[in-house]
Amino acid sequence: MDPRPRTPALNTGAPAGADPRRAVPRTDAVLADPALRDALGRLGPRLVKAAVAAAQQRVRAGELPAPDLVAAVLAGLPDHATTLRPVHNATGVLLHTNLGRAPLSPAARDALTAAAGSADVEYDLATGRRGPRGAGALAALRDACPPGTGVQIVNNNAAALTLAATALAADREIIVSRGELVEIGDGFRLPDLLTATGARIREVGTTNRTTTADYADAVGPATGFVLKVHPSNFTIEGFTYAPPVNELAALGVPLIVDIGSGLLAPHPALPGEPDARTVLADGAHLVTASADKLLGGPQAGLLLGDPGLLARLRRHPLYRALRVDKLTLAALEATLRGPVPPVRTMLDADPRDLRRRAETLAAALPVPDVRVTATTAVVGGGGAPGVRLPSFAVSLPAAAEPVLRAAGIIGRLDHDRLLLDLRSIHPADDETLRKTVTTALTPADPTEPTDQTEPAGRAERGDPAAPGLPEAGADAVTDAATEGR
Repeated sequence: MDPRPRTPALNTGAPAGADPRRAVPRTDAVLADPALRDALGRLGPRLVKAAVAAAQQRVRAGELPAPDLVAAVLAGLPDHATTLRPVHNATGVLLHTNLGRAPLSPAARDALTAAAGSADVEYDLATGRRGPRGAGALAALRDACPPGTGVQIVNNNAAALTLAATALAADREIIVSRGELVEIGDGFRLPDLLTATGARIREVGTTNRTTTADYADAVGPATGFVLKVHPSNFTIEGFTYAPPVNELAALGVPLIVDIGSGLLAPHPALPGEPDARTVLADGAHLVTASADKLLGGPQAGLLLGDPGLLARLRRHPLYRALRVDKLTLAALEATLRGPVPPVRTMLDADPRDLRRRAETLAAALPVPDVRVTATTAVVGGGGAPGVRLPSFAVSLPAAAEPVLRAAGIIGRLDHDRLLLDLRSIHPADDETLRKTVTTALTPADPTEPTDQTEPAGRAERGDPAAPGLPEAGADAVTDAATEGR
């Protein structure tokens, strides 16, 4: 018996053998079918009507029997009203820019739902009057910083630098080392951002060596502030020197330090990565950082430091254009107050546990030529350049890459193998990953092999930042490991 659902309510009235175009049910009749009621409420009429039109065209072409039309519509509906698709990040790049950087914690996701409707974002329920915007998120951020630290939140780290440069250095000079005038992903250049604010850049030192004296010689009446930038996406080794923060903080002008990756306190796995607590203790007047990287929260820019300077930024008209919305405030507060975010769990993962998880996954996959291999992962997102994190991956034939990518599993290619790196997969997602891989690689008809085509790119073993790594396109992964702000 044919198990496919039928739609007896749609009576086409067309005799057998008639022109299939005469068998196409009317759109309003299809939309009135009770089976589509839930989809109309969940997705809205536009998406449902588009699926109806696609199914009607198949009936016209003789590819689909008219009684099967509603079943085809249901099968063709998207899971969500957004075109963004959830994916499994098995690339080994923990903060994958092209895959949305830090995955949010369950607490942060729940906070998004809580704030999605009307919320007291600027309303004091106790007094019935207008209240301070985002007070809860600001308090949570303040509690995560050293006592006495002022805090502000804008929509990304580039916005934090833009606001600081506009408020403190318009028509003035920003002193910065030549070796820190960086370019990050998609051709974004820091000097272009700074000069767009009306500030002038005063370059000091050389690419590999800049001394405190170089900065001191440049300080003058036109100085707005000294800027120290974490290079984020590259390292310079050999004959190099950069002055410590405490020496630059003593130059008599504001010192702003862009730490980039949002690390609020030191982490043992990232000994060279600047963190806000240390930089502030060393005397920086302002620190800027991203919230959607090592902090593990939503996209936002953090401004931490001197309350007086932050008050000047808060009063500047540009702040209004850069402030965050209620969803960002809710998710950020939940990230700071709630359980350990996924990126921290991934960063702290024990290689022995990663190996065990990889072996469990490999043993459960009903596909041939599955292996477990040692590999290396990276932080990504411009964080901790040069740091390699030991990891383990499930290794499959490279021909599986386009099949799994279509199913939303993004791994990385290593010569003739596809690696699914377990360090960038949260342990709670292992079972979902197993089911998705199994479904994608198991042929619908056991007598027919799955159609697998040659993948588009290659990458060298152990280098998740190499060109050719598959993500939403085979050559776009490089940005994931190098994107800064």
